[in-house]
Amino acid sequence: MTDTVPAATDEKAPPQTPRQRSASRMADAASGRMRWLVLKIALLAVVDAVALYAVFVLFVHSEWLVLGLVTAVTILVNWIYFSRKQIPGKYLAPGIILLVLFQIFTLLYTAYIGFTNYGTGHNGSKDQAIASLMRSSLVRVEDSPTFDVAVVEGFNELGLLVTDPTDGEASLGTNTRPLEPVDATMEGGKAVAVDGWTTLSFADVLSRSNEIEQLAVAYSDDPNDGAIRTQDGQKGYLYTSTLEYDPEADTMTDTTTGTVYVDNGEGAFTSESGEQLLPGWQVFVGFDNFVRALTDTSIRGPLLAVTAWTFVFATISVASTFFLGLLLALVFQNKRMRFKNGYRIMLILPYAFPAFLSALIWAGMMNESFGFINQVLFGGASIPWLTDPWLAKVSVLIVNLWLGFPYMFLVCMGALQGIPEEVNEAGVMDGANPWQIFRRIKLPLLLVTVTPLLIASFAFNFNNFNLIYMLTDGGPRFSDVSIPVGHTDILISMVYKVAFTGQNRDYGLASAFTILIFIVVAAIAIISFRKTKALEELN
Repeated sequence: MTDTVPAATDEKAPPQTPRQRSASRMADAASGRMRWLVLKIALLAVVDAVALYAVFVLFVHSEWLVLGLVTAVTILVNWIYFSRKQIPGKYLAPGIILLVLFQIFTLLYTAYIGFTNYGTGHNGSKDQAIASLMRSSLVRVEDSPTFDVAVVEGFNELGLLVTDPTDGEASLGTNTRPLEPVDATMEGGKAVAVDGWTTLSFADVLSRSNEIEQLAVAYSDDPNDGAIRTQDGQKGYLYTSTLEYDPEADTMTDTTTGTVYVDNGEGAFTSESGEQLLPGWQVFVGFDNFVRALTDTSIRGPLLAVTAWTFVFATISVASTFFLGLLLALVFQNKRMRFKNGYRIMLILPYAFPAFLSALIWAGMMNESFGFINQVLFGGASIPWLTDPWLAKVSVLIVNLWLGFPYMFLVCMGALQGIPEEVNEAGVMDGANPWQIFRRIKLPLLLVTVTPLLIASFAFNFNNFNLIYMLTDGGPRFSDVSIPVGHTDILISMVYKVAFTGQNRDYGLASAFTILIFIVVAAIAIISFRKTKALEELN
């Protein structure tokens, strides 16, 4: 008995009519547009959420100018990406926004700081300086009432939620904002919580006791009314300052000595004897920082020495790395050379290894007491590679040559391979020797390609902060100067030390130096690119 299996039949779908195919294409296109629209809305929602948070924070801190810019840019971005006509803007907007944010704004803000006295003791506004001075000289009022307080946190800032013992009203303030009435949650006649702020637990108060002890919340808009402070996060007391500010006369008076300090127009309250109350505040000083950089003998001397060394360092670094890289590239062009790939890998290792780590390794090898170079290569000699002014400069150049020649080697290899072989054959037929072919034909063609890269390399070495900082830290240091710079410092490391090291950090002077560096590098780049254009036209 046999089973019969029905044969499978292939049923083909009936062919679509032109109208059906058109409808199918329209459906697929609509589906694709819908997916893109959903993705676009999701991305814009993220951007708008970040912008909304930024607007809220800026509003709390009263940064109106930045708030307006953020709002305008957010509206513009939404209009561009929801518009069907702004096709170029959809591609240009991200790049332009990043360019303005990270390049133009940075440059303009640095220039602005260069015309102010911004630095140690002059970091904020005048109101902030007055509040800080008053807060730094607070003493407890002997008959101060006891305030019930709760420590709260919001917007990454600690504050005090204070209950007035006379009327039971709640108010909230921080180090930067005086007490203001709020609607708070009350328990047993004490304010314990307020919307938008997190009340710290007893354990949190104990762990952050140092921060809480620094809290001094102004009692009112008048700084002479004192401030509320707490030691345990539970009870607060009124403190008043030994300094008294007179807003009409714009003076600060020390009530314990009777000394009167007046605004000297330079960002600080100053007494008749010249004593200043710090912190001061940030003011516009015009070209004072630039004049001081060029005329102050304690600054001008090291500035001129550092500037000269910066040009020497950048020039020798570019020339030495280029010619060594070119020499090796010419050697590798020889067809009879064997094991080229292995040699190439060995030569590019310094370029592949992080530069700052290489500088640290070289600093260890050049140590005068136990470095590999002195102990092994020179049999225990005591050569001050990094502590002698001239040897330190030579050491910096040697290490930079080791770090930089692989890049030039790769660049020259590619440029030489791009020169047609017919050029070499034509020179040989005209009777030119190899040196003449290289000097008269190959080198000019090579320079057309690599000159922009040489300019970029000069600009890089002009600001080669990592090498100087990691290898010598700018030392050995100059003696009898007012700024902490040394013989191997270049301009950018000098700017860093003026801005971020020492007891007095002068951001205004450092910004002035930065603007001078920018002008110098920009002028060199413009002149060099004009010469490059002339070289291209000549070729």
